[in-house]
Amino acid sequence: MPLDEQQTWAMLRELDEPGHWEVPHDFDRPAERARFEQLAERLGRRFDCVCDVDRHVQDASHLGRIVIPTSATSAPDHLTVTVSNFGGLVAVTLGNPGSYDEDEERQFFPAVDRIRIEEELEALGYLPVSEHPLWTKYTGISGFDTLYPPDRPPSWWDRFFDYL
Repeated sequence: MPLDEQQTWAMLRELDEPGHWEVPHDFDRPAERARFEQLAERLGRRFDCVCDVDRHVQDASHLGRIVIPTSATSAPDHLTVTVSNFGGLVAVTLGNPGSYDEDEERQFFPAVDRIRIEEELEALGYLPVSEHPLWTKYTGISGFDTLYPPDRPPSWWDRFFDYL
């Protein structure tokens, strides 16, 4: 089950370490890569499809993305699973991240597909979070925002789920 908004904010602030922008200080890359590969395999089996898996992410706060094709879902668009390098956080989105607002997502993202994904995430110890609060302006303590020009401040999505 996804973290609610209050739990999400508490977790984001807890994970926001100064100076650790791409990965947390205790990041175990081989273990996290193995878990990510298990997730990609499990989602492919669960949806009976070949998922498009982005494994070659660099200079980013996320480990990778798994795209479940529209043809394997009940949804009107593909589903994207973005795995953060931080705290086992995962954002599951209808279409590409940022494509649908909260109301559209509620209307078009079938519960049956969401449940299948969340069951696989839970089995591997991941924590699903809603993408929508993440689009707000980053206000954390890591110093991450110094990477961006003042006229284009980063969001919490940028901090934990995007390229730097």
